[in-house]
Parts: sequence; C-alpha cells; structure tokens
Amino acid sequence: MNAFKSFEQILQELNETTFNSIALEVFKSQAQNNELYKKYLSFLGTNTNDIKRINDVPFLPISFFKSHAIQSGVWSPDKIFKSSGTTGFNESKHLVKNHSFYLKHALHLFETEFGKIDQYVILALLPSYLEKGDSSLVDMVRYFIDQSNHPQSGFYLHNHQQLLKDVETLKKKERRVLIWGVTYALLDIAEQFSPDWSGCFVFETGGMKGRRKEIIREELHAVLKNKLNLGVVYSEYGMTELLSQAYCKDGVWFNPSATLKVLIREIGDPRRIGLINQNGGINVVDLANFATISFIETEDIGKCNHHGHFQVLGRMDNSDVRGCNLLVQ
Repeated sequence: MNAFKSFEQILQELNETTFNSIALEVFKSQAQNNELYKKYLSFLGTNTNDIKRINDVPFLPISFFKSHAIQSGVWSPDKIFKSSGTTGFNESKHLVKNHSFYLKHALHLFETEFGKIDQYVILALLPSYLEKGDSSLVDMVRYFIDQSNHPQSGFYLHNHQQLLKDVETLKKKERRVLIWGVTYALLDIAEQFSPDWSGCFVFETGGMKGRRKEIIREELHAVLKNKLNLGVVYSEYGMTELLSQAYCKDGVWFNPSATLKVLIREIGDPRRIGLINQNGGINVVDLANFATISFIETEDIGKCNHHGHFQVLGRMDNSDVRGCNLLVQ
C-alpha cells in the first residue's frame, strides 16, 4: 500500500466514487499486515481474494480494542487514546501512529462542514473528559481552540457561571460563539439557568456519563433548543477507536464525512451488512484508521438511508456506557 504521506494525500482527495475502491485496497493491506485482523479472518475462514465489495468485508468487533494493541505493520505510537467508559469496565485503547495527522484530519472534517475555525471563539465544557485524560475528543477540541487563535477560547471544568458570563460578553463581538459540551453538562446549564444562547453554535457530544438517565437525541435536542433559545443543536459522532468524525445538523441524521462510511448489519446475522431504513448494528469504515483497523463492528444501534446518512439510536444490551452517543430509554 502507499506510504503514509502519499496515502494521507489520497484521503484529502476522496469522493463517493473512489471511496469503495480505496477501502478495498486498505482491506487487503490490513488483512496482510495487521496480525490480529489476519488471525480473525483466518478464524472466520475468509479468503481475501473473494472480497469484492465493502459489504463482504468482515468487520472487527470493537471489543478487541480493550484487549489488544491494534496496528497494521510495526511502528511506535505517537499517542495512545483511551476511552471514557464507565468505571469498572476495561478501557479501549487506540494506538495513533501520527498524532499530527489525527488533529489536522479532524480539523479538515470540521471545516468542511462548518467553515474556517478562525471564524469562531470556542468554549468547551467537557468536564468528565478533562478529568479522565487521554481523550481523543479533548485532544481534538484543544487543537481547535489553538487554531481558533482567540484569547478567550478555552475549556471550562465546572465553572458554569464563568461560562455564562463569557458567552454573554462574546455574543456581542464579531466572532461566532461555538460551545462544545458533554450532554449532561449542557442539560445542567439549560435546566438551572435557561440562558439565551441564540446565535451560538452548540455542539453536544458524549451522553450522560452515568450522571443522568439517558434519553433519545430528539428529546435531548428539544430540551436544549427550548431552554437555550436555539434554532438548531449540532451533534458530533466519534469515538476513541475512530480517527474520523461525523456531524449532525438536524438532530436526527448524521452526514458521513469523506473518510467515514456507516453500514448497518442485521443483529441476528452480523455478516448480513447493508440494511437500508432498518434498525441494526452500526459498522463503521474509517479510512483514516489505515494504520490500525478501518473496519469496525461497533456496539451502537442505528439505521442508514439511501443517501448514506445515518442515525444513532442507542446501545446494544450489555455493552459499555460509552462517551459519544446516547441510549434509547
């Protein structure tokens, strides 16, 4: 397969036409160079020469990130991201070959959807992630804050009053105010203070982290829009095991990014992949994971439409309460 730098360039030029062919190229490379994945394919009796479509690719269960250091080839990681799962569960660990690539790639995906980062002042309310450390989300948002090049961009831990004061001041200035918050913390502010955040860009991510009862996304957004005086609430879909993110602008459907594609599998038959407008398990193809594993069988439940947009509906039974998603009640 291409060297790192040339493949990084290929990812910048991806489109709907080239995605499938490049994904199959990545599959063949990882089937050969990822020792864990090679063993997994052998256990399944998979002949890699028979794989002609993405839907035929065996996806690696995400739980392997808890028990194995997953990588394709031999290299030393620049960074190791750890999950923010509930205490008592094993953490997932994602070895990152090139930390700078992850940061620049995440910024590219964001700016493709929302414009240049230096148009924003970024206020981040991510207490549980900051407290735990080793979070890919915190790393990403910290980089966004740095690239925004605004003196008042920064993190807030539990100082809600200061956040409220700063939002009110910054709303009167020239920059767009972007508030990136873990779900339970945004709900705390909305219910306790009902501030007028009209005109702000509010991104929710994370879930309740065991602090509140989980609710479906539509209900969450209805509360936030009502209490914060917002016309729209944005969502981010990402996780420790992925280097790509997807964003939701309407409270329902996530728009897959250039390097990320979601396929829905039948829960009773995980090899039946590609369900349309039916609920099932979410499989993710993340081409930015070319140095680790790009084909991941997650523990999320969702559905896809004919345009490739997807919903996240909840978690499967007995799976960890994880960071970047919500649970069905």
